[in-house]
Amino acid sequence: MDSAPILPSPTLACHDCDALYTAPAVAEGEKIICARCGARLFARWPNALQRATALVCASAWFFVLANIFPFLSLQAEYRESGMVLGGTVSGLEEHGFPLLGALVGVFMLGAPTLIIGGLLYVLVPLFHHRRLPGAGRLYRAILEARRWNMVEVYLLGVLVSLLKLGKLATLSLGTSFWAFVGLIVCLTAALSAIDHRELWSKMEGASR
Repeated sequence: MDSAPILPSPTLACHDCDALYTAPAVAEGEKIICARCGARLFARWPNALQRATALVCASAWFFVLANIFPFLSLQAEYRESGMVLGGTVSGLEEHGFPLLGALVGVFMLGAPTLIIGGLLYVLVPLFHHRRLPGAGRLYRAILEARRWNMVEVYLLGVLVSLLKLGKLATLSLGTSFWAFVGLIVCLTAALSAIDHRELWSKMEGASR
């Protein structure tokens, strides 16, 4: 992909002091600093889309692994039971919490699926200077859906449960657990690596 300077919007506002500037073109490796408060207004990191795409692909792979392999197993005396990631939803429903199970499914499974699948739909064609139908609307939906991505909260809840259950039985973390940790790391890094202004500029210049 080319590294031509991005022409940002004519007006750029500082997020810290609300100062307004007429933004110049920004090339790779350059950044714009607020003259009033010194805050960074905008920066264009080298190969931002390439790094973001690689991290999203890794996130997709970890997400598949997390849903295939056992998440953890619990052994007490002569009894042993295991849990898979998707079994959380059905388990809550079986114990009389269908609404909570549905919410867990939406926030823990639905939102990551939308974000990962949507980012692949948007980012991968840009390497061939193409934009698939609805890519702009989908990316706006991703920006809204990312706030409903609760995989970090789910992992925190699991860790708290492990501390309590560890005193009652022997716990073994499965492949899915570590894949889930990898998913969180890669997806968070991918969302942070995306240069939104560069992405919109690439989509505007891409052919359909």
